[in-house]
Amino acid sequence: MFSGKGKFILFILFFIGSSNLSWAQDNPGKDELLQHNIKMLRSYFLEDKNWHIVKPEVGTDVEALLHFVEDQPINAIIKNLNDTQRVDGYYVTRLPENVDDSLSVPGYISNDALNQEIKIIKSVYEASVKPEEISVPADVIIAAEQEIVQIPEGKGMKLFADSVYTFPDSLDIPEVIPDSVLNSTDLFNKLVKTDSLRRVYVEQKRLFYNDSVKADHINKVVSNYRIQKYKEDLQYRIKTYTDEVRLNNYHVLKEYNDSVVAQVNDSIKAVLNVLMDYADFIDTTQLTLTNLKGEKEQLLLQNGTERYSRIWLKNQQNDSLAVMIKNTDKRTVQMLIDDGVTFSRFKEKQTKDFDFESLKPNYNKFTTVGKSYELETPWNIGGDGNIGLTQTYTDNWKKGGKSSLSTLMVLKGFANYSRKDGKVKWENSAEFRNGWIKPGGEDSELQKNDDKFEITSRYGVSAFKKWYYSAELNFNTQLFRGYDYPKSDNPDPLSAFMAPSKTYVKLGLDYKPHKRLSVFLSPLTLKNIYVRDTSLIDPVDYGINEGRKAFWEPGLNAEISYKTTIAENISYETKYKMFINYKDPLQKFDLNWENNFKMQLNSYIDLRLMFHFIYDDDVTFPVYDSDGNPTGEKEPKLQVKEFFTIGFSYKINKKVMRTHRIR
Repeated sequence: MFSGKGKFILFILFFIGSSNLSWAQDNPGKDELLQHNIKMLRSYFLEDKNWHIVKPEVGTDVEALLHFVEDQPINAIIKNLNDTQRVDGYYVTRLPENVDDSLSVPGYISNDALNQEIKIIKSVYEASVKPEEISVPADVIIAAEQEIVQIPEGKGMKLFADSVYTFPDSLDIPEVIPDSVLNSTDLFNKLVKTDSLRRVYVEQKRLFYNDSVKADHINKVVSNYRIQKYKEDLQYRIKTYTDEVRLNNYHVLKEYNDSVVAQVNDSIKAVLNVLMDYADFIDTTQLTLTNLKGEKEQLLLQNGTERYSRIWLKNQQNDSLAVMIKNTDKRTVQMLIDDGVTFSRFKEKQTKDFDFESLKPNYNKFTTVGKSYELETPWNIGGDGNIGLTQTYTDNWKKGGKSSLSTLMVLKGFANYSRKDGKVKWENSAEFRNGWIKPGGEDSELQKNDDKFEITSRYGVSAFKKWYYSAELNFNTQLFRGYDYPKSDNPDPLSAFMAPSKTYVKLGLDYKPHKRLSVFLSPLTLKNIYVRDTSLIDPVDYGINEGRKAFWEPGLNAEISYKTTIAENISYETKYKMFINYKDPLQKFDLNWENNFKMQLNSYIDLRLMFHFIYDDDVTFPVYDSDGNPTGEKEPKLQVKEFFTIGFSYKINKKVMRTHRIR
């Protein structure tokens, strides 16, 4: 149904977007467009029963608006509809089962497809499962055995009396024994022997009968059980698939129907705006102004038309003041004092029975007025920078040594957000470190001795006491190529920009007892190692499989950050990070421990000492023998770096202020 109406609605939206409000007077096709809009609203709100109105009062207002456009104007309805549009909501809705073009919805499974798939399920099941192969529980067989009625011992003659079995001629004994048999010893002994064989034969037949009855009954019970179980299993498979199809069709239709409902309501909102603009344009309001003496002045308010009027204001002394009144639209007037009025201040005038004391202000009313505004500081933005320079020059220096020049630049910045109630914290930081050294000698090259670029963003929501549910994103890499200079005259690069880069995505709990300490435990952590240029940098050196550029691994991350002041102008900061790989937790782990000591000598010069330790199982180094030759093997090693520098520093710490109105 919507496929046809959807094109019509899109056409209306396009037409409305390219028109102006003056169409109500200048567009010759306004009546035709109004009829289309009215027809659409009547379809969704009044005629099509598949669409249900979300709020009954909205339906009443829409119906009244239709009557307003068709019959007579009504101003209150426009205000109600404008108020309704300020709240997110739908005008009409429809249940998913009322979608009449469901077969055309992508992903919807029809009854024909369902029945065809059920046939396939039956054929596959019948081909793969045989009833005779279904196992029977022992309790079913035990219960069947208890149901069997058998011939007890000594009652076997009942089988012959009921003609179930008959005696052979050799075991036949006459009912009346002749005297000749009784008088003959041989014949009597033969009769006794025949009777003994007869009893044995009867017992054999009884046992055989009981076994046959037992076997037949158990076979029947087992067969019935297997057939029933076979049918139940097949029906279960069919029902499971049928339920899946019904659930799939429900979600498919619901998603499709939700999108249709949203589009229809957007179109309804646009059409209502057009109709309300039209109604508001042609409607007028009569305003009556009355002064203290009861003199009246009429003013007609209308959109698009300016009208002027004058009224004389009066006071108790019959003083007059002329006021010009102009309407700006149907709901707004503008008032100004007429030209030529002269004010005389600080001069009393004779009054008639009028108490001027009543006009004096009561200053006591203002003694309890509090502050209307207060300051909030949700953001704290700052950072510091340090540039250190070390230069050594030697010439004919007997004690030895080489000239050298080294530089180190450290830039740190942060932007932290903390809500006033302490429920939300968002901490963002960035750090850039870069250092270079040029050893003595004319042929020496400029070498890098430090390079780091790291960005961290952590968002926390208060959990309990000093704990926060936190999520963190951490990214770090280097910006310039790095070499292992002492090992080769023509060194190959060990690292470069984004080769490698490390990215951590962490979810966990952050313990913040105060601003100086943070303990972050994230049992849900993903670590990513990425090498951008595999032709320049070997990714195998960073734990990446050959032929690939990156890998992800899950693990447990633990972080401790602590700041303290040792003495005046001396501070210490440490950051300890540990990552344990879930894939091989007992053998693979990462450790990153950074220690920074800072002594502020004056406002712009400081002294810094740093110890940095890194151990990463994914980062390997070549192994050398005692002679310094490479063995071809690689292994992870503890990485150690130490810096001691004096340089220029500058610190920024700014709180972002904003006013907050006290309610």
